[in-house]
Amino acid sequence: MDRFRASAPITEEWQHFDFAVHERVATVTLNRPEKLNPLTFESYADLRDLLYELPHRGDTDVLVIRGAGKAFCAGGDVHEIIGELLRMRPHELVRFTRMTGDVIRAMRECPIPIIAGIQGIAAGAGSVIALASDFRVVSASGRFAFLFTKVGLSGGDMGAAWLLPRMVGMGRATQLLMLGDTIDAATADRYGLVSELVSDDELDAAVGALARRLADGPTMAFASTKSLLHRELDMSLTAAVELDAMTQALLMTADDHKEFHAAFTESRPPRWTGR
Repeated sequence: MDRFRASAPITEEWQHFDFAVHERVATVTLNRPEKLNPLTFESYADLRDLLYELPHRGDTDVLVIRGAGKAFCAGGDVHEIIGELLRMRPHELVRFTRMTGDVIRAMRECPIPIIAGIQGIAAGAGSVIALASDFRVVSASGRFAFLFTKVGLSGGDMGAAWLLPRMVGMGRATQLLMLGDTIDAATADRYGLVSELVSDDELDAAVGALARRLADGPTMAFASTKSLLHRELDMSLTAAVELDAMTQALLMTADDHKEFHAAFTESRPPRWTGR
């Protein structure tokens, strides 16, 4: 028994997306390709819960999010979500919108690096999930559409108005969130949305190579870097430098830092353990 989980068991089966772990790389595959992998109430909830569980699994150092078929994710299912929302009372609507935001918050607060492998459309909620990932490996067919205003809703859904200006600047974020237009992979790359742009037939290999690099690297250092990047966005410089100092001092006591020195001295690659 894991005393940090106590009575709560790890979920072994997820019903609303495909999930697998191989050599410390976990992969979520949204698997409704006939509808371009839209999200449902249940898949939102499962994503949220999985993200809270991942740091406790003990077998995962990287999470990859993919979509089956020709698209990444077309957003919320029009029939299964929007049709239902029109019949909900205000307190139910708030429960839904908070749940979708919880997915994004959990992505940013999860210490495990997240890679979105994007082919075809990433629209609506799909575009925000891509945005909240740490890395976006995008194929030439990739497209982004923050299309919330086009369905009569705020473009600032699921934290998009907080995340996007920090990535592409206020001007581009205003354009993308207010107009809701679709942009292609080359434009997204030029705006700063893309971590790596590859051809369609290179996407799987590029995602796999990045996942392997992260899983085989100093995972404690990666986790702390992700945490600092997220938490320092709203800090003063003084507070950020102090948090950096405390974090760095802690990592200087870790096995990986000692391993770097030993590997350097012995002229060999480090054998990282994430401890």
